[in-house]
Amino acid sequence: MVEFRAAKLPKEARLRKRSEFLILSGAQHKTFIKGFIVVWQDNAGATARLGITVSKKIGCAVVRNRLKRFLREIFRRNRMLIAAVDMNIIARRESALMNYFEVQWEINKAFSLIGVSSCPRV
Repeated sequence: MVEFRAAKLPKEARLRKRSEFLILSGAQHKTFIKGFIVVWQDNAGATARLGITVSKKIGCAVVRNRLKRFLREIFRRNRMLIAAVDMNIIARRESALMNYFEVQWEINKAFSLIGVSSCPRV
C-alpha cells in the first residue's frame, strides 16, 4: 500500500502558537492584495510557514472555514516555491465573496512578491 504524505501540510509548515503570530505582527513586510493582507518575515527554517487569520467580521463559520481551506491548499501546492519565510494571511471582508480561483490568483500574486525588496535600489 502506497502512502501519500506529500499531500499533507505538516505541522512544521504552520504557525500555531500565539507567540509566533505576535512576533510576526511586528514584521515590516506587508503586501496588500484584493481581499487579503499578507504579513511576512524571514525565518531560520528551511521552508515557508503559514498562519491564517480570518475574523468573525468576514462571515459565518462556513465562510471562514471555506477561506481557510482555500488558503491552506494554495499554500500546500506552492510551499516549495516560496522563500523560507513566516507569513500570516489576514482575510478582509471582500474575500468572503471570492471563489477558489480568485483566491488562488490573488495569493499567487502575493507569493511572487515575497522576498522582493520594496526599495528599488536594493
